[in-house]
Amino acid sequence: MSVDEFTEIERRFLVDAREEKPWREGAERIAIRQHYGVGDLFTLQNGALCLGGHSVCSLSEDELRFLGAVESWTTRLRQINEAFIISYKSRIADDTAIELEWTVDESMARMILAKGPFPFVEKIRYVLPGPDGILWEVDEFEGALAGLVLAEVELPSSQTSVVLPAWAGHEITGLGSWSNRALAETLSKRSK
Repeated sequence: MSVDEFTEIERRFLVDAREEKPWREGAERIAIRQHYGVGDLFTLQNGALCLGGHSVCSLSEDELRFLGAVESWTTRLRQINEAFIISYKSRIADDTAIELEWTVDESMARMILAKGPFPFVEKIRYVLPGPDGILWEVDEFEGALAGLVLAEVELPSSQTSVVLPAWAGHEITGLGSWSNRALAETLSKRSK
């Protein structure tokens, strides 16, 4: 079982978006909507996540071992443009998490979402290379979070140095209150 295969190392930053937005120029633009807490719906049967007797997705032996070995997961159903992805993520250090992901078809995603409502965030992601060629993802949040812009960069190790773009502001790596899940849960509490 290779931990590296399921490990994500990233640093996150606030972005001052009050004036120019240079990260938009020539960047790939992706619409994202993330719903949190969907994992509470699933049961594990015969090597698959299931919802009401329907198989949501099949898991590899390594994924099954990780799922059973880790106690605390953040779960989400993410819509990226027209694709739907279920994720289980568990933080193991400020900048490091284990992440398991499975693509599901739209009909299954709609079945899951019908069991909601679930806390969610909406954002437009811009993907672009930084000054040193490392890819950055800049998220411009929408809806009640409009105006909030966060940037993240995935790295091969925690010791990897990265040249920060001029627009990268205060580092928020490891600050749980800035996680997408925490933002979604805060919005959900406000709307009740």
